[in-house]
Amino acid sequence: MVLSQPPSSRVALWVVPVSELAGVARHVLDVARAGLPGWELSFLAPPGALPQRLRELGADVTEAPFGPDHGLRTSVATLREVVRRERPAVVHTHLSYADIVAALAVGQGPRLVTTEHGIARDDVVYHRSTTKARVMALAHTARLRRFDAAIAVSRATAEVMREKWHPRVPVTVVPNGVDPVASLASRPTTGLRVLSLARLSPEKRLPALVDGFAELLTTHPAARLTLAGTGPEEEALRAQVERLGLRDAVTMPGFVDPDAAMAEHDVLAMLSVWENCSYALLDAAARGMGVVASDVGANPEILPATSLVPADDPAAVATALARQGLDLDARPGLADWPDVAQMCGQVVATYDAAGAGR
Repeated sequence: MVLSQPPSSRVALWVVPVSELAGVARHVLDVARAGLPGWELSFLAPPGALPQRLRELGADVTEAPFGPDHGLRTSVATLREVVRRERPAVVHTHLSYADIVAALAVGQGPRLVTTEHGIARDDVVYHRSTTKARVMALAHTARLRRFDAAIAVSRATAEVMREKWHPRVPVTVVPNGVDPVASLASRPTTGLRVLSLARLSPEKRLPALVDGFAELLTTHPAARLTLAGTGPEEEALRAQVERLGLRDAVTMPGFVDPDAAMAEHDVLAMLSVWENCSYALLDAAARGMGVVASDVGANPEILPATSLVPADDPAAVATALARQGLDLDARPGLADWPDVAQMCGQVVATYDAAGAGR
């Protein structure tokens, strides 16, 4: 049984099934700070860091059993109760688990809106098997039939959504907004300092970065590489560093504060198999850092050709790292990129187009 009742005017319930402070949480927190013009915001998230941070911002938050860790039945019951209590005009879900729960739990009163933050052209990047990928594609196609509007964080993401899931509504592209910051651009004085801010997992292609960095050392022996983060590839990466004799040039500190780490490095490198609209790339470019990334997904929408490389070519990676570190004119900028307020305005326009709040 699903709920069906008249919605309250101009209340948007944002539904997030995870609480770690990663990319989706950054998006949610930016919107909570800026607000959606003409709308009251309410948030549902499972217990953890995200609802705590939202409360610190003064947001209206329900912290309740919801998301994969709590199971589908409990998540459906939680969302039904929050919708019954809040009576939102819009239920705006983030990440596929929340989309599926909303399709099951929400009746005909509120408009359903989804934002897709993470989908790769190659299904195996996330699902590890073609069978699971096919099943999930069918599930996404079915749940999207319930939605009144769909948002993608990049053109590349929108193209893959249309290709794989065939939504019945248009997919609106609303890139992750980034506010301007004071440029930290400078040439290195002691040697190129290269930074990776990524989970140590296969889809991030960190072994290719280590190979490219080893090539860089042949011409820039004072260069240093920081592989920040944790994940299943940590042991293999440490072994690769040892095998290539890079122990004195590569550090693996685990989790770091991203802002502090960017301030201490010259170039951010990200050679992922796929990226949808990376906040790490956006933040690095906004700060005036050099950026080197694989030519995949939304990366070409963010970065100029001088920042894009074939990940499997160590010489090309090394050349790009050196150029981005030493040539300030080659570094990317975000002069025409939307800020957070513009992003929020585009979300509101999507609600209006879906007939919400009338």
